[in-house]
Amino acid sequence: MDDSDILMRLNLLRIEHRDLDAAIAALGADGSADQLQLMRLKKRKLRLRDEISQLEDRLIPDIIA
Repeated sequence: MDDSDILMRLNLLRIEHRDLDAAIAALGADGSADQLQLMRLKKRKLRLRDEISQLEDRLIPDIIA
């Protein structure tokens, strides 16, 4: 996977992360939110954040000081 593929994947993941954030906010605003669904969305959002972080690390090389 080269840098352009990583950047494209990052963009897709960030969009999905924002969409999940909006869905979580909408479910949370509803007083009778399905707690199981809310928990699943939050876990998915955390997995996305981890994957985004890993891909960003691949783009930025480690610099040993």
